[in-house]
Amino acid sequence: MPLDEDDAREQAAELSHNAVEVISGDELAAKLREGRPLRVKLGMDPTAPDLHLGHSISLKKLRDFQRRGHTVIFLVGDFTAMIGDPTGRSEVRKPLSPEQIKLNAQTYQSQVSKVLDPAKTDVRFNSEWMSRVDMRQLIEIAAKLSVARILERDDFEQRLERQEPLFLHELLYPLIQGYDSVALKADVELGGTDQKFNMLVGRELQRAYGQPPQVVMTMPLLEGLDGKRKMSKSYGNYVGLTEKPDDMFGKLMSVSDHLMLRYFELLTDVDSAELAAVRSGSIHPMEAKKRLANLIVTEYHDAAAAEAGRRYFESKFQRHEIPDDVPVFRIAQDLWICELMKQLRFAASTSEARRLLGQGAVRVDGQTVTDVNFRFVPGDHRILEVGKRRVARIEP
Repeated sequence: MPLDEDDAREQAAELSHNAVEVISGDELAAKLREGRPLRVKLGMDPTAPDLHLGHSISLKKLRDFQRRGHTVIFLVGDFTAMIGDPTGRSEVRKPLSPEQIKLNAQTYQSQVSKVLDPAKTDVRFNSEWMSRVDMRQLIEIAAKLSVARILERDDFEQRLERQEPLFLHELLYPLIQGYDSVALKADVELGGTDQKFNMLVGRELQRAYGQPPQVVMTMPLLEGLDGKRKMSKSYGNYVGLTEKPDDMFGKLMSVSDHLMLRYFELLTDVDSAELAAVRSGSIHPMEAKKRLANLIVTEYHDAAAAEAGRRYFESKFQRHEIPDDVPVFRIAQDLWICELMKQLRFAASTSEARRLLGQGAVRVDGQTVTDVNFRFVPGDHRILEVGKRRVARIEP
């Protein structure tokens, strides 16, 4: 049943909550006014096996549409993953093997069910249509968009200015992502702010193929645990949707006070009064973080798992309760932390030890150590922890 203009605008405003940009709000209201289920698309390339909290922001927005009766399409970019999204890259991505892509894609299907209703989610793969596109058809698609338009992308332009290689297959990525919207007849496409250009290409291709252009809704990119770069498994600053409750709780307790507020805003549904209390500091930051971790672990596991995660964190990191039976490693002279990790078999190589340090996975006496030059000194009694289960006492 068609909606009147006021109802359509109200729904458009509600669905746009937390979005960075909607292109355009008037178009979204006009589509809602038709009173039919909209076809709402979110695409993700299976370039890594795990979805993380950064992905959940767009997934939850997709869920908002789903709960209002719209048709949600979770698109697994198994074909585009063979190219590799060049967004934000200063170098060409290493291609994944078909076997890696297939395995990662399978994990995506199970992980999205933690946010979306699987019975009401249309999971599609863009290889369904792209694997059938022959050279003639690809040329036909490419003829819809100029090279000048493709080169307007900031990262492409910057790479050319720096005289860095830009390969032809990378130029095809936004074209193929845009064609996905044509193949699916999308009314709305969701994605991170870094996907804006690719989604706008979808609008242009839809017009070229005689379809109404999709509404583009960009969602904020979530900073990772380091508070600097966007959350990504490749940076080691992520919280996976399927991580064990204790690990998820502990990681969330490591975020800065400033980042904690942003996580509350983007990852939870707490009301404005609680947000204001966190923002003003009337709730102690430690307690606020425990509340944040509890909410998120409960959402992706359950309340009992969240409570167990809290108890584990308090025991290990606040009271520093270390089991008596952990191995003891004795040193008689200064010892480099990477060398010690190798001798304890906490790391297989120096490069792995450096990587673990960079990921914030190494603690000494409960404090995270990222300095690769850290050394243990004879006479000190120290506790070295790598990850969750590798623990040793360092004694003279």
